[in-house]
Amino acid sequence: MSVRELVVLGTASQVPTRHRNHNGYLLRWDGEGILFDPGEGTQRQMLRAGAAAHDLNRICVTHFHGDHALGLPGVIQRINLDQVPHEITAHYPKSGQRFFERLQYATPYRATVFITEGPVAGDGVLVQTPSYMLEARRLSHSVETYGYRIVEPDGRRMLPERLAAHGIKGPDVGRIQREGSLGGVPLDAVSEVRRGQRFAFVMDTRLCDGVYALAEGCDMLVIESTFLDEDEQLAVEHGHLTAGQAARVARDGGVRHLVLTHFSQRYTDPDEFERQARAAGYDGELTVAHDLLRVPVPKRR
Repeated sequence: MSVRELVVLGTASQVPTRHRNHNGYLLRWDGEGILFDPGEGTQRQMLRAGAAAHDLNRICVTHFHGDHALGLPGVIQRINLDQVPHEITAHYPKSGQRFFERLQYATPYRATVFITEGPVAGDGVLVQTPSYMLEARRLSHSVETYGYRIVEPDGRRMLPERLAAHGIKGPDVGRIQREGSLGGVPLDAVSEVRRGQRFAFVMDTRLCDGVYALAEGCDMLVIESTFLDEDEQLAVEHGHLTAGQAARVARDGGVRHLVLTHFSQRYTDPDEFERQARAAGYDGELTVAHDLLRVPVPKRR
C-alpha cells in the first residue's frame, strides 16, 4: 500500500535544544524516501523514527549552513555501511559543490555505494519520474539557497454513473482508459481530471517570488517560521520568515496543510506559532512540528 507522509526528524534552527534536534525531514512518497536538510544528529533521529538508510532514494539540501547539512557525513557513511543496493541521488546548490565534497568525505570510510550528484544551478525541473516531478526554486538567504517542490502528474477519475449511462463496464473500462475513446465515446465523457498531489519544502528565506511559487496549490507546505511576528525585523536581517509571514504565504497559495518548523531557541511556547498563524488568516490544516512527528500528506479531494 502506498504511503505518503512527512517524518519530522528535527525542528531546531541554528542551535539545537534539549527538546529539538537540528533539522531533518524524511518524506515518504509511495515507495521512495526523500531526505531534506539532514542536520547534525539526523542518523540517530532516523533510528528513533524507525527509518533506515535503505529507505532513502534522494537527499535534498537547501543550502550548506551547518544546521541543514552537518548530518550528511553520518547519513552518507551509513548508506555505505549498510550497502544500500539502489541508486541514491543528492541535490544541493551547485555553488556549494566544495562543501558537499568535504562533507561526503569528511572522514575515511569504505565506499560501497556511489552517490549520484544532482547539483542545482537555477530554477526548474530537476528530475521527472513516473510518480513525481521534482523542481527547485531560488530563495533569498545569506547564501545560495533553493526550495524544493514535488508534483504528482494529473490522473483520471472514472465516473461510474457516466460509464453506466454509456453502457461501458467490465474490461471496456480499462480499454477506454488506455485508448482514449470507445465506440465514439471519448474518455472525457466518462471521467474527470484527478489533480496530482503537491508538496513543497521551504527553508531559510525571506519573502520572495520563489517562496510563493513553491507554495502555490500545495497539499502540504513544510516551511520555516524561525521567528514570531514581533521579531520580523530580525527575520528580514537574517534571511528568515515569521509565523505570520509563512501563514500568509500558505493562505494566498491555497495550501491545504501547513507545517511550521525551524524554530529559534529564543521561544519556549510553540503554541504561539499556531496563534500567530491563525491570526494571519490561514484556516487550513495546521501543524506546529515537533521532533519525531509523523504528518500524513492530505488525501486527494
